[in-house]
Amino acid sequence: MQYTFEAIGTQWQVDFEFPISEVRSARLLAKIKDRIEVFDKNYSRFRSDSLVTKMAQKAGQYTLPSDAEPLFSLYKKLYDLTSGLFTPLIGQLLVESGYDEKYSLSKSEKINQVPHWEEVAEYRGTELLLHQPTLLDFGAAGKGYLVDLISQLLEAEGITNYCVDGSGDIFYKNAENKKLRVGLENPQNTSEVIGFVEVCNQSICGSATNRRKWGNYHHIMNPTTLHSVQDIQATWVVADSALLADSLATCLFFVKPDVLLADYNFEYVVIKNDMSIEHSAHLSGELFYQ
Repeated sequence: MQYTFEAIGTQWQVDFEFPISEVRSARLLAKIKDRIEVFDKNYSRFRSDSLVTKMAQKAGQYTLPSDAEPLFSLYKKLYDLTSGLFTPLIGQLLVESGYDEKYSLSKSEKINQVPHWEEVAEYRGTELLLHQPTLLDFGAAGKGYLVDLISQLLEAEGITNYCVDGSGDIFYKNAENKKLRVGLENPQNTSEVIGFVEVCNQSICGSATNRRKWGNYHHIMNPTTLHSVQDIQATWVVADSALLADSLATCLFFVKPDVLLADYNFEYVVIKNDMSIEHSAHLSGELFYQ
């Protein structure tokens, strides 16, 4: 069975092996789309009716959605590990740089400093206290987390062999431990790959500077310099969840892998600006360029 559809501005593909009736299949697809809609309405900075937009308009205490704890806790820990470089407080900088809700791709005359977490927010499990209106952005982890949430829906249906692919953010599950081979796109030539990685019962997520790019900017912004990161072109991470893999793929634009490996178990590939490649020692796969 395969579902293909568009949601949150990107293409999705869900494949699974399971005997399922046409009626049940239609209901499952509806559940998946409804779950994406709920997530988007909570966490999207591109929607006028989202919780994130409300937070950008008014300070105060907010009760977070029931699924918020893994997302917020990971953001806070990685914020600390990267000395504030991986941050959800990047939203206003992205808007002022041109990556706004209208995709104007036009830089504002003034670019403001990105606030520190301790200055504007207090996170307490189910509650978030904002001392001032703050535009949060969860683009570095949100799609990966959504891949995990869709995977959980499939598991609840008793489906054990499946692949959830949110435009390259992938979680693959196979009860017989059959591996999935995933190509790594060349950021300088998207018609070819620089190698492949094998995954099983894991996620692989990547981030690259060539996909959302305008003028002198791309979507991976350094909150200290107020400019896009320039010395890395692409990263991939293999981890036990797509939330973690997606988050760490962005973190690798800011810090060395060892900073993260002290707390997390993952494999990685990093392509630098000169197309040199750094990768973890136990990466399962093959790289064509070194």
